[in-house]
Amino acid sequence: MIYINCYASVSALGATKEKIISTLTSDHGNYLTARSDMINGGKTAYFGCVNDCPLPDISDYREHNTRNNRFLAYLCTRLKDKLAYFKDKYPKERIGVVMGTSTSGLSESEEEIKNYKQTNTRSEDYYYSFQEFGDPAMFLSEYLKVKGPSYTISTACSSSSRVLISAHRLIESGLCDVVIAGGADTLSTVPINGFNSMGLISPTPCTPFCKGRDGISIGEAGGLMILSKEKSELSLLGLGESSDAYHVSSPDPSGEGAISAMNMALSGAGLSPSDIGYINLHGTATKLNDAMEAKAVASIFSNKVPCSSTKYMTGHTLGAAGILESCILCYILENNLTLPLQSTEYRELDTELDDCGLILNRIKASKPFMMSNSFAFGGNNASVIIGLTK
Repeated sequence: MIYINCYASVSALGATKEKIISTLTSDHGNYLTARSDMINGGKTAYFGCVNDCPLPDISDYREHNTRNNRFLAYLCTRLKDKLAYFKDKYPKERIGVVMGTSTSGLSESEEEIKNYKQTNTRSEDYYYSFQEFGDPAMFLSEYLKVKGPSYTISTACSSSSRVLISAHRLIESGLCDVVIAGGADTLSTVPINGFNSMGLISPTPCTPFCKGRDGISIGEAGGLMILSKEKSELSLLGLGESSDAYHVSSPDPSGEGAISAMNMALSGAGLSPSDIGYINLHGTATKLNDAMEAKAVASIFSNKVPCSSTKYMTGHTLGAAGILESCILCYILENNLTLPLQSTEYRELDTELDDCGLILNRIKASKPFMMSNSFAFGGNNASVIIGLTK
């Protein structure tokens, strides 16, 4: 059994456990921030921004000094006691680091290019390595002074769910005693304008599973978990993955890959669909993704397990979505919170979608096992089941 010994996240939900719990149990809908500085031409859209978070100074780590890595350094301060405990207990070579991202330090490269065009000079504090996918894991290993296996996974929006799968394998295989697993993605105009060029950015706050939904809202976030075989209150029970390769950006409308990942997670956890108390849906608010996921979930969970997408609160945090939404499950389970509603503040639910059990009233989960789905470009699918330890 692999246990989640501690966890922390930062996103538009908040930067502290207390704030995140308060936001998750709130019924207000003003989670996202309107901005006109991210999309070419000044188009206004809504973003999940991290505004009120004292990010640490990591300027001593000159080749890693990015906002992404400052998120990770901040999360280390939230987990400092457990980090100290495990670093004291295990050799540094037995502590691994696996991170997920889809942008790494790309926003710093954007700023460097703008500066160069204006001044025709290069900044002394800019390093090309900022934007390398491997940088978050390299930074965190150096920052924490650990020497175990260290690498970054980048499979678009399933990146940090895949991280949990990889971390689980590192421990089960005996390569590590402890793995620090997580990821971060901060706002970057390159992917935002890429999504906008495909007509996928909504001009209003995103409305997953609603009638007339017209696209995603992008957010930024980071999350970390410390995993080991040392018993704790939360367990990483089931892991599922698939790659249906249906299309470079559109999901397979049959939901075959998503169904495969969810069934694999259930099988690995030794659970049946009726054992799941809540599903945090991928739910991006695009027409195709929501239709596919509703169909896939309804086909497995005929008992209508309570489910919702929380992206209307956080925005779609891309490579950080999996770890953020897995942390949300931990907050709910550990604190016995009511389940997040599926917001209908801006639009009504789309009744043409398969009925998958979307939550419209405040309830608590009746079962102590929860699933998180992450479905990425290229048909890269991942499902994670987290539960209270028996």
